[in-house]
Amino acid sequence: MKQIKKTFTAKTYRLKKEAAPLTYMLSSHHTRRASLLYFDEDQGVNRQLRYAKNQKSPFVDEQDGNAIMEPIIFEDGMLNVPKQNQVLQSFLYYHPQRNMVFEEVNLEKDATADVEVLETILDAQIAAKELPFEKLVAVSRVLLGGAADKMSTAELKRDILIFAKEDPYTFMEIINDPELDFENEVRQFFDNNLLVIKNKGKDVYYNLKGNKKKMLSIPFGQEAYHVVGSYLKSDDGVEVYKALVKFLDS
Repeated sequence: MKQIKKTFTAKTYRLKKEAAPLTYMLSSHHTRRASLLYFDEDQGVNRQLRYAKNQKSPFVDEQDGNAIMEPIIFEDGMLNVPKQNQVLQSFLYYHPQRNMVFEEVNLEKDATADVEVLETILDAQIAAKELPFEKLVAVSRVLLGGAADKMSTAELKRDILIFAKEDPYTFMEIINDPELDFENEVRQFFDNNLLVIKNKGKDVYYNLKGNKKKMLSIPFGQEAYHVVGSYLKSDDGVEVYKALVKFLDS
């Protein structure tokens, strides 16, 4: 039976930080401050790791007494390891900080992720372009607040298209949210002065003919729209919600 020949390739690694330092030195041997242990499932023991270029294994228990250690330095966030340095590639594979501090560059994986993002941006912009006017206004109120009611249709379309391009995932989540119409109505209650916020943002009051009473208090750190929305969905608030909708439509 013909034996399959193993192929060795050069590999590239990168730091996972968004702003990588000019140089970064990775821990290359086990110390109290930098624990480099790999739990061997077959043996049931923790094995110390150590990078030594003149050894054949990254495990201390498989190295001889002549280990020559070298620093592992990322330059501009990148580290290139030639195919001839298999011990370093192996060391990085078992390193406990792999996929946390650094990761192996996978061009196919990167390309797949890029395609997914580009397709999502395209889907979001198509969805934004095809929004019916009423839903365009509803989405705009959620994203832009009361300012949406003062903007022209062209301005709304422009801003929504820009938002869809810059944050496509949030945009798609919003337009597919079954609560979108309800949230839009809640914002309209405020925008049309059926409800008003008083006492330095602490309380919500009715602003209806014959009813200027306090509706509720806003808990610290919470948004008025969400608090009011939760109340209007409750058993006590259902009839209030129906009445506000009638005032909105009148």
